[in-house]
Formats: sequence, C-alpha cells, structure tokens
Amino acid sequence: MAIDQNQMANQLAGNQAGISELRSRLLFVLFALLIYRVGTHIPVPGIDPSQLQALFNQSQGGILELFNMFSGGAWERMSILALGVIPYITASIIMNLLTMMYPQFQQWRKEGESGRRKITRVTRYLTVAISLVQGFSLAVTLRNQGLSFDDSYIFLFIATLTLVTGSVFMMWLGEQITERGVGNGISLLIFSGIVSGFPSAIGQMFESARQGNLNIIVLLAMVVLAIGLVWIVVRVERGQRRLPISYAKRQQGRRMMQAQSSHLPLKVNMAGVIPAIFASSLLLAPASMASWFGSNQGMDWLQQVSLVLSPGQPLYIMLFAGGIIFFSFFYTAIMFDPKDVSDNLKRQGAYVPGIRPGEQTSNYIDDVITRLTVFGSIYVALVCLLPEFMVVAVDASFQLGGTAVLIVVVVAMDFMAQIQSHLMSSQYAKLMEKSNLQSFGRRR
Repeated sequence: MAIDQNQMANQLAGNQAGISELRSRLLFVLFALLIYRVGTHIPVPGIDPSQLQALFNQSQGGILELFNMFSGGAWERMSILALGVIPYITASIIMNLLTMMYPQFQQWRKEGESGRRKITRVTRYLTVAISLVQGFSLAVTLRNQGLSFDDSYIFLFIATLTLVTGSVFMMWLGEQITERGVGNGISLLIFSGIVSGFPSAIGQMFESARQGNLNIIVLLAMVVLAIGLVWIVVRVERGQRRLPISYAKRQQGRRMMQAQSSHLPLKVNMAGVIPAIFASSLLLAPASMASWFGSNQGMDWLQQVSLVLSPGQPLYIMLFAGGIIFFSFFYTAIMFDPKDVSDNLKRQGAYVPGIRPGEQTSNYIDDVITRLTVFGSIYVALVCLLPEFMVVAVDASFQLGGTAVLIVVVVAMDFMAQIQSHLMSSQYAKLMEKSNLQSFGRRR
C-alpha cells in the first residue's frame, strides 16, 4: 500500500511540474500576443488617419483588405506592424528555394543544429532586406497619395525605419513564442490577427442582413458553409494513410524477438496550412508593389495589374490555386524524404509487406506520398477558393474566406496537439527520473 501511495505521489508531482511549466509557456504566449495586438494600434508617425480611412472605404474587398487580414487590422490603422510577417514568410520561401537549388544550403540543412542556426541567420538578413524594400515603397506611396502630413524626406526616413523595425520585431516575437511558448510563433501571430477580425466581420454581415442588403437565406447558407468547412478541415487534417510495416525476427541478448507488425502514419495533408500562407504571401508581393507604385506619374498601368491580382479576379484565382498546388508538393518534398524513411526502416529490420527493402520501398513510399499530396493540394485549394466565390457574390467581408478558416482551424489543432505533447513529455521525463533513481538504489 505504501508503494502504491509513493507511486501516486510521484505521478502527481510529475503532473504538477508539467502543468506548472505548461502554464508558464501559455502565459508567455498570451503576453506576446497581447503585445502584438497593442502594437497593431500604434500608428506610423505623420499619417493622416482621416485620409487613410477614406482610402480603405474606397477599396473594400480589394488587395488592401487581404493585407489587412494578414496584418490583424494593422494595415487599416497603418500601424508600426503594418508589414507584419509577410517579409519573413517571403524570406523563408526564398531560403527554401535556395536550399533545393544550391548544395551549400543543402549541406547546412544536414549539419543539424549548427546548420539550422546558419539558415536562420541568413533568413533574418533576407527579411531585413525585403522589409527595407517594402517599407520604403509603402512610405513613398503614402506620401504620393497625400496620406502624410509632411511631404519631406524626413517622413520617408522615419516611416521606413518604423516599418522595418516593426517587421523585424514581428520576426523576433514569433521566434520567441516558438522557443519559450507553445506552437509555431509565426503561425500563432497570423492566427491571432485573423481571429481579431472575425467579430467585426460577423457583425458587418448581420448588420447587412438587418438593413436588407444581405438576404437572410444567403446569410444562413454562409453560416452552414462555414460550419461545414470547419468539419471538413478537421476530418481531413486528422486523416492518415497507414502503411503496414513488419519487423523480422531478431535476437536481443539471449531472447529471440518474434516478428511484429506496425504501421507508418502518413498525413493526408502533410504540408498543413503552409501552402495557403506561402501562396497568399507570394501573390501579395507583386500586387502590393503594383498598388503602391501605380499612383506615380506614368505608372497607371500598374493600377490595372493591381486590379487583376485582386481577390475574386480570374487571374488571382488561377495563380492562387496554382501556388497552393506547387507549394504543397514543394513543402512536402522538403519535409519528407522517402529515401531516408526507407533507409531507416532497413536499418531497423523493418519492411513493407510485398515490397523489397531499399530502392523499391523508397519508390513505393514516394508514390503513396505523391497521391496523398495530389489529394491534399486539391483539398486546400478548394477550401481556400470555394467560399471566396460566395463571399464576392454577396459582397461580404473577405475575412470570412476559406483561407482564414483553414489557417484558424489548422493552427488551433496544432496548438492543442502541442499542449498535449508538453504534458506527455513532462510525465515521461518524471517517470524516467524515478526509474533511474530506483535502478541506482538497487545497484548500490
């Protein structure tokens, strides 16, 4: 009885230690997100708020509203965090492409922690460079469109410095959340920005229905569509293709281990929400440049480019769908190597029934991954684009689009999985510590 009580006491102590650590991590995440939300309300010095509001009222449903969704409302207030995490995401896309193209970056990826630090350092420098270009372009546009109180170069310098500092701060804050908090920091920042716009978007929809601008049947259909999308996303993201794995008989010490069977879980959508974020960010870059510089003299044709690349336009839909499909295959190829999986199975004495170990196993796994990625990319594209047709048709807020729903649901699921993982790892660490102490006592 005393032994059982000691075991229960040790287990309780492990649970309390894990809960205490998890609580501190969650409080850090909450504090970081609170700082981010406060930063979205601090405007860039020298901006005329009335002129800025008039500009946003003229461009409802356009590229500016898409920017505003990813920045968590910082764009419509032209805050110091207006650039958001877009420069960092663009830099990450470029670094992933360079890793696939150049052997030096591939070697860094194989070096483990030291190589990861090198890639992170280059990504940071690239983020600063992209922020400088986008920040200066945005400052010039604000001055040319009469949104600033001061037209001198002092405003350009202060606005550019403020926007670049805000973007670098967002990158640093995301890294701190990843290291000291729970989940992926950049994804949580995007998640909080999108969620912060949901109440106002839903309120606008109900206000439109109350005033008669939106049919009540259409409103109910949109509610049902949103619920259905959430259910589909949850089901697909939890879906797995389980490849059967068998282990041959092997001798361990004096014991002969019998043949065992297991499975290799492969997610249906292995790339997660990354393709939607990458495709949106990649489309925002040329569209934003065209929108910013189109106001200059002799650059009217850029305004037409910006309109063509606006949400709801045919070219935007085709490029967005193509970008999602491309980044689904691209990101899956980076994160999952069938050859490495095949070599690991071979070293462990495992094999896929009916498939020879080695190259044939690698080809078989690659074929399964390809079929899963085809389905997963089409699923992500449909989820992101199908609601957009209805949103544009009824002139509702773009924040209720499929991209926002997909990001919110997937990031929330990943966040909950990370919480469960932290609790299980703390219990396991306490159990191993207790086991080592008992073994040490028996040896003595």
